[in-house]
Amino acid sequence: MDLLAASARFDARDLDQRFVEQDVKGALDAAGTGAVEQAHAGLEGAGPEDSDGPEVRPETPFFIASITKRFIITLVLQAHERGELDLDAPITTYLPASVTAGLHVRGGVHRTTAITARHLASHTSGLPDFFERRSGGPSLYRQLRSGQDTSWSFEDVIGITREQQHPHFDPQDLTAKTQRARYSDTGFQLLIRILQSVTSIPFPELLAERITGPLGLTRTWHPAAEPAESNVAPPLPLHTRRRHADVDSVIASSNDLFSTTEDLLTFERALVAGKPFQDANTRRLLTERRNRLRNAPVLRYGLGTMIFGVNRLMSPRRGPVTLVGHSGSTGTWLFTCPELGVHLAGTVDQTQARGLPFRIMAKCLRIWAR
Repeated sequence: MDLLAASARFDARDLDQRFVEQDVKGALDAAGTGAVEQAHAGLEGAGPEDSDGPEVRPETPFFIASITKRFIITLVLQAHERGELDLDAPITTYLPASVTAGLHVRGGVHRTTAITARHLASHTSGLPDFFERRSGGPSLYRQLRSGQDTSWSFEDVIGITREQQHPHFDPQDLTAKTQRARYSDTGFQLLIRILQSVTSIPFPELLAERITGPLGLTRTWHPAAEPAESNVAPPLPLHTRRRHADVDSVIASSNDLFSTTEDLLTFERALVAGKPFQDANTRRLLTERRNRLRNAPVLRYGLGTMIFGVNRLMSPRRGPVTLVGHSGSTGTWLFTCPELGVHLAGTVDQTQARGLPFRIMAKCLRIWAR
């Protein structure tokens, strides 16, 4: 899909006041969110009425959660262009047996050798999500939702995945018209490890060398590193409803990034224009397939890319429109609406707010289209 590179720039003054005060604020208050940003300066500080947190501006950093998958897939496609990895080679080509042994066993048959990087990037491997279940205790999802801090290592990811012993389906035939797909964070942790293996560069350094440095994203960084720009403000805190959630260990373990709406929009414009790649047409691989996610059926998925159809009732014009990008479990979003040429980025800074970004974006598009 050839996304439009155009971007609309507008701020909260351009948005209908009733929308800001009633629709968004009401939704955020119901969820007890911390703060929200949209587009360049939009909806600044629309958090709880009693919030005494920092002023929210486009340059204010926050935890972006699974928006990071857009950065990971960019690195994967760059490595593919450079000949460092083959999207269709078995992951056993790049990962040791200590990682891959017994990873995908279904019906007594070991199928890990059938999994490729393309399977991992498109959630079509069938691997379970290490976030969903955990023997001897609550899942990581449940712990994060409750604001309980915890930590894990890559070895824990592999161990938890093996413990589940119930892959959802066989690695899919990627030559078929459609495939089964199920969202799994496990696959992207494996992609990070593959990138480190084929480049011999740690993930935080690889991000800086190939994405944030070249694109000038000076306020985007991995928790194990530092932002390129000095004197960057502390990231906005996460909340569990109205309660501050101190989940620093979760953030450190996740491999997800900190960034700002300003940096994210710069990255999104570059990505949809193909600028991070040697061949701009490589960007088309992001939406080469559109499989419906079994555990999030309102979404379709390409390679590290969500596709969300805004239906006629929510659409800003007569026909439906599409949002292409990625969201995160803490209520973050980074999407492009190709029909309107609009890029949207923001956060509500909640430990559980996966659905709210889509409501906010649909309403923003309706108002912008006026």
